[in-house]
Amino acid sequence: LCTAILPKEGYDVLTDVQILSPMHRFTCGVENLNLLLQQTLNPAGPEKDEIKSGAQIFRIGDKVMHIRNNYQKNVFNGDIGFIRAITKDSVSVEYLDRYVNYAKNELNELTLSYASSVHKSQGSEYKVVIMPLSTSHYIMLQRNLLYTAITRAKEKVILLGSKKALTTAVQSNRTQKRYTLLAERLARKL
Repeated sequence: LCTAILPKEGYDVLTDVQILSPMHRFTCGVENLNLLLQQTLNPAGPEKDEIKSGAQIFRIGDKVMHIRNNYQKNVFNGDIGFIRAITKDSVSVEYLDRYVNYAKNELNELTLSYASSVHKSQGSEYKVVIMPLSTSHYIMLQRNLLYTAITRAKEKVILLGSKKALTTAVQSNRTQKRYTLLAERLARKL
């Protein structure tokens, strides 16, 4: 799909396509998908510089997401860019309108972003969204999550997985009730 079909349709898999998973864990989760997609779309090679940060390995060409606000660098949670240079001490990431340099001790502000969570995608748009649907994500298979993923796509949505998982998501309108005491706090202020 990412190496043959979508490129034949004229889509750049790195810039036009985003895989959105309901959860981070399991086979179809963000963590595993990012590793598989990195191996497929940007494999290691003798001429390709890379740097390790914790359990993650970053390579030149990797699609990455900044995961916390950094006002000094003017980069914010959810910003997506591409690694353009790596030295033994730093990484340079190209965002939409600028390059940002990260020291090795700042690499914990980055994560691979070939796949990301539906939650993290809120407020973003992509030409193509691919959403894996697996019953292993049962707890998160809810209509509102499916709606959020589908509405991130501007041109095409691809749902991959089991019919049972899709049916579960479509039929489930349960949302986790949050107990914030907001109503009581507002009533006291009035």
